[in-house]
Amino acid sequence: MKRSKEITSQYFAFLEKHIDDVLSGTVPEFMELNEIAGQLAVSHKHLTDTVKKEKGQHPCHFYDEKIINEAKIRIANSDQSIAEIARVFTYDPSNFSKFFKKITGITPGEFRKNSRQE
Repeated sequence: MKRSKEITSQYFAFLEKHIDDVLSGTVPEFMELNEIAGQLAVSHKHLTDTVKKEKGQHPCHFYDEKIINEAKIRIANSDQSIAEIARVFTYDPSNFSKFFKKITGITPGEFRKNSRQE
């Protein structure tokens, strides 16, 4: 396996575990991309360049996407308030709503309402 594919694969495997660890409470908060790069023993720039080359997007795109996908599952399938879900994801509720809307184009509340109508 090419080193760039190996780094990319390690990044995605790390993301899965890290997000699970944060949501389960094993880890207190989400790591910054430079911290993840350190865990993978590569520089921040090398990780960014490698993932962009292999997948066509910045690593943060995939990080945010995975967080949003997990949040969507919780919002659609739980009776927890949006504020409670935001705290599980280590966000202040207003920042979580802004982040969610920036990525999805709708607020978490609108997403919940739409998912319950389907």
